[in-house]
Amino acid sequence: MQPVFACRLLAAALVLSRVPAAALAQEAPVSDPVAALPPAAALDPASPLEPLPGLGVDWPDLAAPGDAAPGQAAGAASYEADATRRYRFAIEGVEGLEGVDPAALRLRFDQVSALAAGQGKPANVAQIDRRAREDEDGLRDLLRAYGYYDAVVTARVEATAGGGPIHVTLGAEAGPVYRFASVDLTGLDAAGDKAPALRRAYPIAANEIVSADKVTAADAALRTALGREGFAFAKVGETRIVVDHDSHTATLALNVATDGAQRFGAIQVRGRQLFTARHLGRIARFAPGDPYDAAMLEDFRRALIQTGLVSSVELKPVPAATPGVVDIAVRLERAPRRTVAGEVGYGTGEGVRAEISWQHRNLIKPEGAVTFRAVAGTQEQLLGAALRRSNYKARDRVLTAQIVASHTNRDAYDARTFTVGGGIERQTNIIWQKKWTWSIGGELTASDERDVIAATGTPRRRTFFIAALPGTLAYDGTDDLLNPTRGYRLSGRLSPEASLQNGAFGYARAQIDGSAYLPVTGRTVVAGRIRLGTIAGASRDRIAPSRRFYSGGGGSVRGYGYQRIGPRDVDNDPIGGRSLAEFAVEARVRFGDFGVVPFLDGGNLYTDALPRFTGLRYGAGIGARYYTNFGPIRVDVGTPLNRRPGDSRIAVYVSLGQAF
Repeated sequence: MQPVFACRLLAAALVLSRVPAAALAQEAPVSDPVAALPPAAALDPASPLEPLPGLGVDWPDLAAPGDAAPGQAAGAASYEADATRRYRFAIEGVEGLEGVDPAALRLRFDQVSALAAGQGKPANVAQIDRRAREDEDGLRDLLRAYGYYDAVVTARVEATAGGGPIHVTLGAEAGPVYRFASVDLTGLDAAGDKAPALRRAYPIAANEIVSADKVTAADAALRTALGREGFAFAKVGETRIVVDHDSHTATLALNVATDGAQRFGAIQVRGRQLFTARHLGRIARFAPGDPYDAAMLEDFRRALIQTGLVSSVELKPVPAATPGVVDIAVRLERAPRRTVAGEVGYGTGEGVRAEISWQHRNLIKPEGAVTFRAVAGTQEQLLGAALRRSNYKARDRVLTAQIVASHTNRDAYDARTFTVGGGIERQTNIIWQKKWTWSIGGELTASDERDVIAATGTPRRRTFFIAALPGTLAYDGTDDLLNPTRGYRLSGRLSPEASLQNGAFGYARAQIDGSAYLPVTGRTVVAGRIRLGTIAGASRDRIAPSRRFYSGGGGSVRGYGYQRIGPRDVDNDPIGGRSLAEFAVEARVRFGDFGVVPFLDGGNLYTDALPRFTGLRYGAGIGARYYTNFGPIRVDVGTPLNRRPGDSRIAVYVSLGQAF
């Protein structure tokens, strides 16, 4: 009898383990341990084991009209339950709820849903039912996050006739929405005259819906506002929310210790020194004595990363010796300083071109990037070195210098040139797209150039010594550097030049570029540009061929080859011009990460100093765009509409970024 008795005790323990604690609490206590033993008959080894209630998992009731005939065998039902089926699921009862966007709720639900994770994959009925029960809790928790603390969610699992997909419905009864009866922000009064601004930064008040998202956003907004208002060491406590289910309300309490407004002190360098404190002060947009602003620290952090010399930045406000002053401790980790790069390409009219470069981004400290580059191509060879010293004497100011020896062989000319130049500039970049940029510099050039006399085609060779003072000024009012969708840009360039070739003479080169961008639908942007140029003070033939204007190509009039627009000599080769007029218009239609761009370009060169806008050459075509995180990749295919002898019928252009 002992083995049977042991099995009975194990079975009884299993049954008791499944009884809810509340049910056990309602049972009368057993005072007589003998009376609690099973009757003697139950210990008969020949007697069958009694059924154990609560063990096992019941199959969900999938009976639907037409699914099973009356009197269907139980075995058939079990077989159907074990079969794998596909399923669909829907959520009901969340439409029209105050403060709830059904689409946003469904998106968040899908991120945590067991049904969504397994949708499209076959599963048996028990698995589908288990996922539905899990999602009941998930949807109920989401509704509570929106303020519906009495929400009840019930899952229904229904089969379809003929073995089709199973339908799962999560039905929600949201109940009343809970609202804040009071919102108490203690400690803000210590902020003095800045307290009203801090209270406005916490956009939750009495009678607002008890929304977890709004509470989280308000907490972040308050912390940001404290930093912006100068409270570098402010402490925000835990948000305490007490829910009253009887009145369907809640109370919110938050304690804030402002610890006084601060002012910026000194910059302290911690760890390995990449930059001196003095240079760090040039990069920062704050100075000692300025009111503390956490946004200035974020700007400082991004500027340090932008140098390319820093892999990680730690900025920590620390109390200074003077009360009310906060020093900034800076700890930097160095990034790799050297880069080797190469590229190979082909362009219509430009031939094959290969380039390799080596750069040390801090060879001349601080931030003095030196680049050596070499180009080998069918129409261009080059050796050069360039210095680019960022944040020179001030934030965003760049000192440049270069020395280049090159040989360029174009249809218009053949030039061997040696150039030395330098300048100071303020340029834009992807992180900080600046509205105003400028540059000013100087350039000395010696160039040995071969071309032909336009009227006779007689070859000639001349040597030019040129001194130039180029300067630029540009305004950018667009919304994106590489892919603008609205706004406009305007830039001008002026370069007074003195030339020595069979006597000294001078002239000035000027160019104006403008572009505009207008969204016309949610996926279409119309873009247009114009370009005007002039060279005043000397005739075309006196000006070095490499310094004249040329037109045609991917950055000019698409459809034509490089430099193929404008006056030509007796051999049908381009000879350049003194003035320039170009325009372009295109429609940028985007479909997700891809787009198409039909375009029409036009332009011409002129011998006179001012463009006459006659004899325009037109090119049309279509382009494809692939939009990446760093900008669109473009492929444009164009054709000349009023082609001249020698012009190709098709031209292809590939580059990063839009055409303009």
